[in-house]
Amino acid sequence: MRPTGPTNPVLRALVRRLREEGRKRKAKIWLELADRLSRPRRSRAEVNVSQLERYAGEGETVVVPGKVLAAGRLTKALRVAAFRFSAPAKRKIVGAGGEALSLLQLLEENPEGKGLRIVE
Repeated sequence: MRPTGPTNPVLRALVRRLREEGRKRKAKIWLELADRLSRPRRSRAEVNVSQLERYAGEGETVVVPGKVLAAGRLTKALRVAAFRFSAPAKRKIVGAGGEALSLLQLLEENPEGKGLRIVE
């Protein structure tokens, strides 16, 4: 059996764009995110907001190469970029004074990939 990678066309386009930007700007973080998003869905990251609360500092920008879920409390204002968010997780992030971004939005805002932390 040959590996196929993601079959979701939106995810395939995102991975392609991350790889292009990573090579063009020599930013290893985008290449690493593309590799992590290319994993099978069952091994992709699923991060709860409680993990974001535990491992991220106030005002920090955190990247999740997968889905953010709503278990736990969030009291810090964080900028969180992820491939997907559950609706309650997005409400908790915004309710704590943070920002929920797509990976493409983050790529547009910060093409060099500076000051980001990957949480998995």
